[in-house]
Amino acid sequence: MDNKLSNKEYIYIGSMLFGLFFGAGNLIFPVHMGQLAGQNLIPAMLGFIVTAVGLPFLGIVAMGLSGKESLLEMASKIHPKYGVFFTSALYLTIGPFFATPRTATVSFEAAFAPYLDPSLAKMALFFFSLIFFTAVLWFSLKPSEILKWVGKVLNPIFLVFLSVLILFGFFAPMGTAGEIPVDASYQTGAFFKGFLEGYNTMDALASLAFGIIVVTTIQGLGVTKPTAIAKDTIKSGLISMLLMAVIYGSLVYLGATSRGIFEISDNGGIALAQISNAYFGIFGAIVFAIIITVACLKTAIGLVTAISETFVHMFPNSLDYKKYVYLFTAISFGLANLGLSQIIAFSIPVLMFLYPLSITLILLSITSNLYNDRAIVYQMTTLFTLPFAIVDFLKALPQGLKDGAGMNGIIAWTDSAIPLSDIGMGWLIPSMIGFAIGLAISKNNKFAS
Repeated sequence: MDNKLSNKEYIYIGSMLFGLFFGAGNLIFPVHMGQLAGQNLIPAMLGFIVTAVGLPFLGIVAMGLSGKESLLEMASKIHPKYGVFFTSALYLTIGPFFATPRTATVSFEAAFAPYLDPSLAKMALFFFSLIFFTAVLWFSLKPSEILKWVGKVLNPIFLVFLSVLILFGFFAPMGTAGEIPVDASYQTGAFFKGFLEGYNTMDALASLAFGIIVVTTIQGLGVTKPTAIAKDTIKSGLISMLLMAVIYGSLVYLGATSRGIFEISDNGGIALAQISNAYFGIFGAIVFAIIITVACLKTAIGLVTAISETFVHMFPNSLDYKKYVYLFTAISFGLANLGLSQIIAFSIPVLMFLYPLSITLILLSITSNLYNDRAIVYQMTTLFTLPFAIVDFLKALPQGLKDGAGMNGIIAWTDSAIPLSDIGMGWLIPSMIGFAIGLAISKNNKFAS
């Protein structure tokens, strides 16, 4: 007989899920977006919440409903080789290529950068990231109780400190949000700008990796029926996502009102350090920076551990777990020294490519009962989505690379001929056409699989 989860267990799973998701990007991007959006913070915030909260929630739901045991199994519905490619690309993105190096650079920007001579910043980042990733390597090679200690003690302290900062922002704002000028990039289409900004949190991608953890946890608590697992996954996910939405909205507001004192910062890490310093002084800002650093350290350890275990599973005849840990930690250290703004800039094209494919995979998994989970629907939808995901990747490249690749003509054509392409959503209608074609083919059992 299936066990029924208690309210305490729902809160436990929701808290665990929050801890998995809430990392460096969850802090810096909404603050910076608030600075840019100014008076247009409401539509920008709503767009951001759709991708940074709504899509991760759907990703968790998709894993709960699909009955799949991993992202690899889910993506392999399209093709086994595609499954390996997509799973590898996603884990490398939320791991050593972007998210893991970002944990170190956000910590550095919050803890040290505002108080350093700019000429010393690169050298200081090198030594900080060296110490940071040495610690990541140590704990990833020798799993320790520090992860539980950080999760049970320092994360709650961090949330209390963040809550106090947000309360200061509401009760003693630095400016009036409705009077803050809007940056040129947010003067039109603020909702869609916020929607695309939410890509930077990488949480929808992470949901496809973390969803199975939630499902396994629920099963470990005695729930075995697929319908009950799906229901409990949704309830637990709602707890986490509602908390995330409240925090995001507050951080967007905090960023917007900070423009009453500060100029638009280069990135959200700098903005957060400035705001902390303004409210709490040097001592408070340092305490906040230390807590952020420890929280980011925990996230980095978790990411290195997760991707190393995943690659050992996918490629059992390659490296062992420890060698993968060394490899991914070294890559993260090297990329961290590019600096936070550079990491963000390089990650955007990759995210513009991966997100359409992730969104369609999530929605296909949720609606799979409509077509008996037949592969042809996955395949046709992805086939129609993929070319436009590639175009979005090319559009997000630095202008010099676009010029060198001779892609400006293709980009100009898609912007004029494909609806929504000019706002980074050109994949939407083609994916719907591909889904309709796949659905029609699936009705013919002779050709469907």
